Amino acid sequence: MADTKEIQTENYLNRLISDELETKAFNRDMCTRFPPEPNGYLHIGSAYAIHTNFTLAQRFNGTFHLRFDDTNPLKEDVEYVNAIIEDIKWLGYDPGNHIYFGSDYSDQIYNAAVTLIKLGKAYVCDLTPVEMKEFRGTLTEPGKNSPYRNRSVEENLALFASMKNGCFPASSRVVRAKIDMGSPNINMRDPVIYRIIYAEHYRTGRNWCIYPMYDFAHPIQDAIEGITYSLCSIEFKDHRPLYEWILKELDIPNPPRQREFGRLSLTGVVTSKRFLRQLVEGDFVDGWDDPRLPTLRGLRRRGFTADSIRHFIEEIGSIRNQSTVDISLLEHCLRQDLKAETISIMAVMQPLKVVITNYPEDDIELLSIDNNSENESLGRREVPFSRTIYMERDDFSEQPPKGFHRLSLNGEVRLKGAYFIRCDEVVKDPDTDEIIELRCTYDPLTKSGTGFTGRKVKGTIHWVSAMHALKADVHLYEKLLLNMDIPVEDSGDWTATINPDSLVIIEDVLVEPFVERALPEQKFQFFRHGYFCVDTKFTTHDRLVFNRIVSLKDTWNKK
Repeated sequence: MADTKEIQTENYLNRLISDELETKAFNRDMCTRFPPEPNGYLHIGSAYAIHTNFTLAQRFNGTFHLRFDDTNPLKEDVEYVNAIIEDIKWLGYDPGNHIYFGSDYSDQIYNAAVTLIKLGKAYVCDLTPVEMKEFRGTLTEPGKNSPYRNRSVEENLALFASMKNGCFPASSRVVRAKIDMGSPNINMRDPVIYRIIYAEHYRTGRNWCIYPMYDFAHPIQDAIEGITYSLCSIEFKDHRPLYEWILKELDIPNPPRQREFGRLSLTGVVTSKRFLRQLVEGDFVDGWDDPRLPTLRGLRRRGFTADSIRHFIEEIGSIRNQSTVDISLLEHCLRQDLKAETISIMAVMQPLKVVITNYPEDDIELLSIDNNSENESLGRREVPFSRTIYMERDDFSEQPPKGFHRLSLNGEVRLKGAYFIRCDEVVKDPDTDEIIELRCTYDPLTKSGTGFTGRKVKGTIHWVSAMHALKADVHLYEKLLLNMDIPVEDSGDWTATINPDSLVIIEDVLVEPFVERALPEQKFQFFRHGYFCVDTKFTTHDRLVFNRIVSLKDTWNKK
């Protein structure tokens, strides 16, 4: 569970911004932005950042921008752009027409670097990456000035123009801000603001071979768009002095302000984009939309709803520092959302044949069953009943333990929505002694819904008619990682920490014919098994595949 000291019932950002706006800190309307890099897919932590920016803009009658930070052509792709836009709209945070790209501001950002050079606040540096690291210093020792720090303005302008014109090899020169190599904040020790990269950009092609660093481009992009608040996660707090330095040195009037909020983590879940990439590219999962991943695509494919994710974030409230929230809260919000909105059907995972010997051989009866006992508006459906049915193997015991309220030899149980049946005979395979069939009799006076049974039984079990059942595959998911503390480092070898049972596939599960026309992502409650949805990747026109979204058991209320 998250530390309650870090989670505030009243949004502290709301208070802070409200106080600042009362002082008329800006001469423009409230405007926030979410600036993802288009080099991967959004995850549950991204949703928290999006929610924070979107809802605060709404609260103060402002505007929310989606701006792609696409200043590194080596990793970015239009595939990620399209996915991010789709995911944000699916979550319910539609930016409308306010979708922007940092690469569209390339000229303005370049001119800003030229301005800093002319002011003597930036210079071209020839140190290699290894040398630059040596000159940078440590957390306890100051850095050393680059031998190229005192180049003249004219030389720096000429070199920067040559960098832009492709006259130097990749990574051979950089432009650095001239701040303070003795600063206790390493981010202020003459940070790199431009580097040379020869690669095709997905939007600008090969128009540029120099690209700005995020810390330099970000405040300039904010200023261009009229952003009032750059709301960032807490790890950018040490970058705020640089953000403010750039705006000050460029003499930006009424500049945007950076403010930070806590970073969201979930127990047992890895959200590092680098680690997620290793899992995908190492084939430990079946893609960025694998239902075991915390990506929004994975959560959606598994069956999570946008409403449940938004409710989860609202339950957390405002986080000031790094906080880890128990994943059971997210699952609790999901159950609450699904509980009253899904149709409950019967599905038999491990089928055991049952022949009702006193039921007419050729009869087929359509039984009317509630789609959801808690929501009458979902109506009822007709379920076929016949002489031969299938029940769960675990719902029968020859020698029932104490408290077993299902079917046993000479025992009686109710079939959900149907009749009482009594087990009269157990048929076994002569070679393996495995139970292969039960022979039962039913009591026609105990039909569900007639208002009269004459007696009661303690147990109710689910079933499907043998001649009407559809076959489907079911994917059962558990947590992907066994031990989050095992260091993976940069090797990408997740073998030791991957849960071998994170995905269990059960084939030929028998389900009601009601699901024959189920749509992709449609959700159901499987009686006693949990909530399931139609998988969008592996379902075909002749084979249904269901993903278990979450079990019925809720552990959050106990906590």
